[in-house]
Amino acid sequence: MAHTERPPLESPSSLLLYSLSGGVLTITMNNPTRLNGWTMPMMEALKSAFKETAQHPSVKVIILTGEGRYYCAGVNLGATLKIGHPKRLREQIVMHNQALFDAFLDFPKPILVAMNGPAIGASVTSAMLCHGIIAAEEAFLSTPFAALGIPPEGCSSLLFPRLMGEETAQRILGPEGWKPNALEAKELGLIQWVSSADQLLDEASQIAQEWAMNGEVKRFRSDATLTELKATNARESQELADAFLASPFLKSQFSFLWRKKKYGPALSFATLLMTRPLWSRLL
Repeated sequence: MAHTERPPLESPSSLLLYSLSGGVLTITMNNPTRLNGWTMPMMEALKSAFKETAQHPSVKVIILTGEGRYYCAGVNLGATLKIGHPKRLREQIVMHNQALFDAFLDFPKPILVAMNGPAIGASVTSAMLCHGIIAAEEAFLSTPFAALGIPPEGCSSLLFPRLMGEETAQRILGPEGWKPNALEAKELGLIQWVSSADQLLDEASQIAQEWAMNGEVKRFRSDATLTELKATNARESQELADAFLASPFLKSQFSFLWRKKKYGPALSFATLLMTRPLWSRLL
């Protein structure tokens, strides 16, 4: 059995747990009370971990997983969007979205996503940019973009139709918002392996260790190239920024937050929606 080594990280974060063994670095998102949602600190911690280990010789493969019952609830919009000048806000949305997925695209080594539970939004699409996915039987994949009034992101507009055909891709990305469970996702080709929850990390470690020993080289799904994925991410980030500042998204956020009895934030979105004819001139 490979001995446990000290992870080569200069700036560890309490939001992430690390374990290095036999060339495999396991990164565990560690905010289970928030369902490991991607707040700005969580996303910055992930990008920092990728950057610090990208060229480090002791790391051959990364396993990315979550603590608790969720893999990741996706981007926490309330904790990432900060109201400001509309033009500057749009620029920030483009920059942050593009940088998030570029971090996965640019990482030069294989990443194995171990979905310990449900995955939502950007945590699904970013996983599709990785070398492989193993999911616990209890996991499901949700991309509720249409319900939020926003377009697909994370290169899903390119990869999903290629992986499963246009019709099935629209069932998942479109208004129907189908949430395939782990077994269904495997049948569709979205993920490669399904495991029981108690065996997930053991099986993930076995796969990753084989990759490390065999010198597995990073590659993208459906023979996509880095160039076309980067171009798709740039385009989608522009489209997403436009959608975030459009009426359907503002209305959906108001409705969602009101149902959750988060009346303060809900009223903020209501105000933005009502005043949009004025501030939209500043875009």
